[in-house]
Amino acid sequence: MKRTIPVWLAIVAASLPVFMATLDNLVVTNALPVMHKALGATVEELQWIVNAYALSFAAFMLLAVGLGDRFGRRRVFIAGLTIFTLASAAAALSTEPWQLIAARAVQGVGSAALMPLSLTLLVGSVSDKMRPLAIGIWGGVSGLGVALGPLIGGAVVEGWSWEAIFWLNVPIGVLSVPLALFALPNSFGARVRADLVGLLLSGLGLLALVFGIVRGNDAGWSSAEVLGALIGGGVLLLAFVLWESRAAAPLLPLRLFRDRSFTVANLVGLTFSFGIFGSVFILIQFLQVVQGHGPLAAGVMTMPWTLAPMFVAPLAGLLAPRLGTRALIIAGLVLLAAGMFWLAGVLSATVPYETLVPGFVAAGIGMGLVFAPMSTAVLANMRPEDHAKASGTNSTLREIGVALGVAVLTAVFTGAGGKLTPTGYVDAAIPAIYVGAAVLVLATLVAWLLPSRAQAQAETEAGVGTRAGSAVELINAGSLTAHYEQQHGL
Repeated sequence: MKRTIPVWLAIVAASLPVFMATLDNLVVTNALPVMHKALGATVEELQWIVNAYALSFAAFMLLAVGLGDRFGRRRVFIAGLTIFTLASAAAALSTEPWQLIAARAVQGVGSAALMPLSLTLLVGSVSDKMRPLAIGIWGGVSGLGVALGPLIGGAVVEGWSWEAIFWLNVPIGVLSVPLALFALPNSFGARVRADLVGLLLSGLGLLALVFGIVRGNDAGWSSAEVLGALIGGGVLLLAFVLWESRAAAPLLPLRLFRDRSFTVANLVGLTFSFGIFGSVFILIQFLQVVQGHGPLAAGVMTMPWTLAPMFVAPLAGLLAPRLGTRALIIAGLVLLAAGMFWLAGVLSATVPYETLVPGFVAAGIGMGLVFAPMSTAVLANMRPEDHAKASGTNSTLREIGVALGVAVLTAVFTGAGGKLTPTGYVDAAIPAIYVGAAVLVLATLVAWLLPSRAQAQAETEAGVGTRAGSAVELINAGSLTAHYEQQHGL
């Protein structure tokens, strides 16, 4: 006789670990100035604290989905949860920047299994009737972790210590393992061989590329160290593309890019993440390093930015069928670019907080307008069996955008003489944020290549778009997490 699991318990089992992971990301970003003082971390080491997570997350996500299909999704989910919990404890025990960077890299490996598999397990745990509600709650809980991250993190860091933001994950992880075993039935997908060659080529290629960008200012852009890393990274990524075109079970099926909506939406996701999260890395430290606000105050001050998408993203999901995804994405990117140009234009050591608010609000609304429609555009013409790979590809490319954005904008910051001091920060931060805003303008131009509403309807009438009907419904319901996700930054 099949055991009946209460819907609320399945929702808690799937959502709690994701809440932990999404909360952890923005908390870490907000705690960087404190880590700088406590650990003596340099600007380069601070960006590796962020990028170590982003790169390992991006490298392992598609592999985690494949391993879940082959060995059991719950089994891989629990393995990821265990890894994330242990890595959190290691992060809390770190006494040197390199130890924290290593722990963050391992956290990214664990989160790569948590984020995609939690939704799949939840969908398989509830009835068709309850599925939209369950996914909506899952997305809301995850998005709440992002929105409350600055506030909770600020309170914990200020009232306790930076280590506490990682210690909080340990009891949640310990509780979540038996909960997942009890409430989330195991499931399997296509059992194909893991593409380990693709994993190594893409992971090492991205690592070399980011390493070269990070080291450019200190070692010299024409040095053998930097040129070797940049050229070697490019060669490895080219080899990855060639391998994927011939692999029997590729990590990234290149045939998906034959679809224009999928390809353009992913380019938008890459450039969007590059511009916005690179800017976030610079801006969130400004409030503490330059203006002297504590982590809690800085978290409260950024809430117009972090809270707005929670309200705007669901509305965008509802409006997408009526207005089309392209119009909403372009409008969101225009607001984002305008917000970044505004912030770069008014930034100074003594700028009043109320002068920053219009930029924060524009960025928050813009992000909310991009999230759900981008999810819809990615899956619009995908076959049901390609949904996991397609959404996983989008998440992976966004994380790559985050890592590259943080690396490039920090290189601009340090190249302009930026230092983590009240007097050495602003003049270098301004050109870095302008670069982020310019990349968001590029993302806006790319978004014009998306199919128009009429073109999308024509594809649907031709029987192409109907393949993804259920996936679009699910992604709209859980859109906030799918693109805050993974969190990481805002």
